[in-house]
Amino acid sequence: MPYFDAASSAPLHPVARQALQASLDEGWADPARLYKEGRRARLLLDAAREAAAEAVGCRPDELSFTGSGTRAVHLGIYGSLSGRRRVGRHLVVSAVEHSSVLHSAASHEADGGSVTEVAVDRTGRVSPGAFADALVPGTALACLQSANHEVGTVQPVAEVAEACRAAQVPLLVDAAQSLAWGPVEGAWSVLAASAHKWGGPAGVGLLAVRKGVRFAPQGPADERESGRVPGFENIPAIVAAAASLRAVRAGAEAEAARLRVLVDRIRARVAELVPDVEVVGDPLRRLPHLVTFSCLYVDGETLLHELDRADFSVSSGSSCTSSTLTPSHVLRAMGVLSEGNVRVSLPVGTTADDVERFLGVLPGVVASVRTRLGAPAAASGPGHAEEVTVDSLGRLCPVPVIELAKAIGQVPVGGVVTVLADDEAARLDIPAWCEMREQEYLGEHPADGGTAYRVRRTS
Repeated sequence: MPYFDAASSAPLHPVARQALQASLDEGWADPARLYKEGRRARLLLDAAREAAAEAVGCRPDELSFTGSGTRAVHLGIYGSLSGRRRVGRHLVVSAVEHSSVLHSAASHEADGGSVTEVAVDRTGRVSPGAFADALVPGTALACLQSANHEVGTVQPVAEVAEACRAAQVPLLVDAAQSLAWGPVEGAWSVLAASAHKWGGPAGVGLLAVRKGVRFAPQGPADERESGRVPGFENIPAIVAAAASLRAVRAGAEAEAARLRVLVDRIRARVAELVPDVEVVGDPLRRLPHLVTFSCLYVDGETLLHELDRADFSVSSGSSCTSSTLTPSHVLRAMGVLSEGNVRVSLPVGTTADDVERFLGVLPGVVASVRTRLGAPAAASGPGHAEEVTVDSLGRLCPVPVIELAKAIGQVPVGGVVTVLADDEAARLDIPAWCEMREQEYLGEHPADGGTAYRVRRTS
């Protein structure tokens, strides 16, 4: 069964499995003790730290191991903010950061701090100039991911780091998605990553804090991991994480080139094979193994279930795949279609045959879901009513967009369709539909029980 969700968690690398099994016998003792079992554990821990630091591009004494990538992000943000409390309490983040960063930002704001979210363009990329403008006096910390976890867009970290250096603001980089492919460029100050993203075991994160960065660990003091991370180190898992990181990096250049060809094939062929699809993310400055696309008139949850029945494991940022009515914050920030969203992230070793079989299955699956939902092929006819109102209150995506597509044919060119909806995804998907169908989006206004979205037929 082709597993196409490496961005969520990569399969355990064979080197990680071997290292984990070997270190279970040698790395169980307390590395802080001086007897031989403790010394053996300390040697394993030190060797893992040196290997991981080399991959990150920092000194071993700048790197600490945490219980997860999320924990590394939280510790990095809180420690950096606390260390620079005298400077100010302003935090700058991009609008497409991982939820661990945005949740930390919300907590900081609830505690009396201030937060600026830097917007992105339709590819999901921040402007270095806009990011620099957000670095106002009193800014204690800036956060920017190295590459986006949902659409794969690579961020201009080096340029942003230079702007942060000029403003004397430390930059925290969430490198969870990119570290397997190479070190993060630029003069970053703090870095976080997660082992299960590159084929290491779950439950190991990396936190690197450069020398000279003001950093004040939060919570009760602890002697382990330079005082930054409390608790006993999981040495077998740490050893496996470092060993697998070294292994994947050794073959990263060749594997990246090979997977990029497969992803390019998906990007091109999906748009050819499936009507009304938007491929999102930067087409060039992106991770080599990840592609995301959204399909009009498709229930994302059903689409993922049908692909699973066809033996393909993929992910989605669509609001239709969760219990909430809120679409992915990444897709929302980009202003792109969210319904029927599919993220394909290829693990190391994916074959061309797997990709071809996926491309062979996808069109039929999408067509089947659209037929089930009663999606229209296209607007037709001259229409007769100058204005039509569609009541989609209480109906979830993609139904409001499907009803809009049906109604647009009922009005003449120049006529207006008003869609009443209370599904938050409609705020994103109706304007996206207008752009894809070359119709004019007139805006929205409050209505009884929801929101009224107005669209003028232009063709």
